[in-house]
Amino acid sequence: MAEDYKETILTQEGVAKLEEELRYLKTVKRKEVAERIKQAIAFGDLSENSEYDEAKNEQAFIEGRIVTLENLLRNAKVIDDEDISTDVVSIGVTVKLLDVETNDVVEYTIVGSTEANPAENRISNKSPVGKALLGKPVGAVVDVHVPDGVIKFKILEIRK
Repeated sequence: MAEDYKETILTQEGVAKLEEELRYLKTVKRKEVAERIKQAIAFGDLSENSEYDEAKNEQAFIEGRIVTLENLLRNAKVIDDEDISTDVVSIGVTVKLLDVETNDVVEYTIVGSTEANPAENRISNKSPVGKALLGKPVGAVVDVHVPDGVIKFKILEIRK
């Protein structure tokens, strides 16, 4: 059964973060969990050994995450900083927006869904705001359809 992996869009920063997580899991976490399993085995009877069960579950999670990260990186389309234009909103840019109704100014960095982190104002190109902004120039007023209705944003600035 062949698994179908979709292309993942990543910035250079996103690739670096995933590679760092992968390196950490392979070098540090694998060894820590292997040591916990070894200690749990030393306790004896594995049938009632919760430390062993927990360590084996963590090991399975870590190995699954390693496979996921390797596949993401293997199938990644990396956005090169040199190829990013600031003429219009695209993946990899930071955009400054004015909420036309409230006069609030917000900034978002548009990234692929793998790197999205709303708490850090990194939004996916597939999110309602991201989709509405893509391809628009500075000065454009964009209607974003959200569950509460429509938000109007004016694009004030686009930068790398």
